[in-house]
Amino acid sequence: MDDDPRAEPIPVIREVDWGTAKLLPDLDRERAWLLTVGGAPQSYVDLDDPTHIEFEYVRRLAHVVDCAADDGVPLDVLHLGGGALTLPRFVAATRPGSRQVVVDADRALLQLVREQLPLAPDAGIEVHAADARAWAEAAPSGSADLLIADVFGGSRVPAHLTSVQYARIAQRVLRPGGTYVANLADGAPFDFLRSQLATFRAVFAEVVLIAEPSVLRGRRFGNAVLLASAHPLDVAALARRTAGDAFPARVEHGDSLRRFIGGAGPVDDADAQPSPEPPDGAFSIG
Repeated sequence: MDDDPRAEPIPVIREVDWGTAKLLPDLDRERAWLLTVGGAPQSYVDLDDPTHIEFEYVRRLAHVVDCAADDGVPLDVLHLGGGALTLPRFVAATRPGSRQVVVDADRALLQLVREQLPLAPDAGIEVHAADARAWAEAAPSGSADLLIADVFGGSRVPAHLTSVQYARIAQRVLRPGGTYVANLADGAPFDFLRSQLATFRAVFAEVVLIAEPSVLRGRRFGNAVLLASAHPLDVAALARRTAGDAFPARVEHGDSLRRFIGGAGPVDDADAQPSPEPPDGAFSIG
């Protein structure tokens, strides 16, 4: 990008491993950028204010970060899926001294972000081009307070990140009291989402779901955030935060979540499927 502060920012377009990536300037915020891949919005970053989060589902991930420890306490975080590194930047800004590792299989996209949206040298964020599950399998046991999965191959969560075997890998990487967090996407009749909840409930003692009521009622295809932990989560704090968002979300747990899961069962590696293809226009812009 042009270093001349008087220059009008212009879009950056580049072919990456999963399609055409575009960095589009937000004309209302001086150094803010929207990243799309294949026409679908993937990340939004304000370089001057990394605590500004535009996407509602990322706000919900940020709420989980906020509730993971007392304000300002550093965390060790493993991010599976990177995009433009919105959430790692948020963690670095709100919890200085955190140690973060970001893993994304799209090497060309990471290079684009590194060039055009550089991290501060002292951000404490390592970025690696690698397969998410393979990296998690090799990660030290008990090394993360949070494991945050926001992985999409194109517009679908890859099958190898949806099984009981993968859930056990995530459990091993987390410290006692740590939390697994995943951004998923589905719509009615929620076969994928129900199976994911059942899969992680088979491994973790506590499972929670955060989603907008319109999504849970089957009115539209959309994002849903899954949380899993060996210990009780602060559901009340999460509910307060998500209820205050511009697009309020519900926090489902306990009996209501069991009713939502219904008869869905855990998914094995041999039977794992990627998340469903979003309907036309579900996430695209322009």
